[in-house]
Amino acid sequence: MRYLPLTPDDRRAMLARIGAPDIDALFRDVPPEAVVPLSAFDLPETQGELEVDRALSKLAARNIAAGSVPSFCGAGAYKHHVPSAVDHLIQRSEFLTAYTPYQPEIAQGTLQVLFEFQTQVALLTGMESANASLYDGSTATAEAVLMAQRLTRRGKAILSGGLHPHYAETVETVASLSGEVARAAVMPGSAEDIAALIDGDTACVVVQSPDVFGLIRNLRPIAEAAHAKGALLIAVVTEAVSLGLLESPGAQGADIVACEGQSIGNGLNFGGPYVGLFAAREKFLRQMPGRLCGETVDAAGKRGFVLTLSTREQHIRREKATSNVCTNSGLCALAFAIHLSLLGEEGLTRLARLNHARASALADRLARVPGVELMTPAFFNEFTLKLSKPAAPVVDALAVRGVLGGVPASRLMPHEAVAKNLLIVAATETNTDEDFAAFETALAEVLT
Repeated sequence: MRYLPLTPDDRRAMLARIGAPDIDALFRDVPPEAVVPLSAFDLPETQGELEVDRALSKLAARNIAAGSVPSFCGAGAYKHHVPSAVDHLIQRSEFLTAYTPYQPEIAQGTLQVLFEFQTQVALLTGMESANASLYDGSTATAEAVLMAQRLTRRGKAILSGGLHPHYAETVETVASLSGEVARAAVMPGSAEDIAALIDGDTACVVVQSPDVFGLIRNLRPIAEAAHAKGALLIAVVTEAVSLGLLESPGAQGADIVACEGQSIGNGLNFGGPYVGLFAAREKFLRQMPGRLCGETVDAAGKRGFVLTLSTREQHIRREKATSNVCTNSGLCALAFAIHLSLLGEEGLTRLARLNHARASALADRLARVPGVELMTPAFFNEFTLKLSKPAAPVVDALAVRGVLGGVPASRLMPHEAVAKNLLIVAATETNTDEDFAAFETALAEVLT
């Protein structure tokens, strides 16, 4: 069969080798209460391709697309305008089908793109070195914690309460086996005293700025406190456009920077794929995960590009590898590099200023709605509102009125009582004054 390549004889031989009488024996440790019979699922009868297409289209039509109504959703995934040139260029066959540049002599274009991408990331983050991308911002953050544990030979990682919960959960999943992961208290709209939690066992402190509630954090005192105890500061950024306006994490003393680069060059694609940005101090270069592209000259003295460092298990002994990251997000990194090249430094700064101006205008309008309190005193293009009602049903009611009014904090942190009435709102250059008016009117109606 097409999807079952093993014959019955193959399966019998495999079962005999491991000493199992049949396939069911492989699942004998599953408790009976965890087994759900097929009859419990209300599945339709077998259908043809046309019928399945119609059924799925009808199901998809029940969703409200982010581009069809005013959308103010953020919390790590932001709606920005991506020039059509980006999509056109990344679909060129030499980019779209290229994978890993193992052979530099036939992959000079791919290697140069990654080299330029690394240069852009290093400049944005204020760091001396950057890698050729990771999967996304959350896995980049987890890799940063592992890197800090290796560098300091300590196991404890302290996560700010303002770190995106999905990022925190990823760190706990990946790094908890190599050490202790501790989370600071969640304090929406204010900065916790994370420096007081640092001790002699701390490998790193992980702080997001702007944080998940939109608050811009001053990283300098945290960096000083961490360095005084021999720990490292990991700065996290989920909104890459903010780096066009805010002081870079490197300039504020960060040792490692982990970012989500989706905002530049990559549209909202049903949750992915995204692109993780990763940068660090040059002295930590050899402990950086993933791969790095470098510049060299060939035998004729011409400029060329190579994989300078690939400290992963595919290239060197497993015990010497710094990461098990199997690839980089090459196509998304290319989209990032193209979009940022089109913007240039001045264009990125203008885009960032426009984002801040739009968000500030929206915050002023929504703050005057009865039952709304602005919780974020200093923000970039995202802020948090405290509503007079639970935020989740308010968002549902706004959707009925044709407005995607943000992300309820309770969706990200369901076990935090303080999150119940909090609504995280983002505004970008794509939002118009008409969108603002629709949001303000709908929110006033729902809260009334």
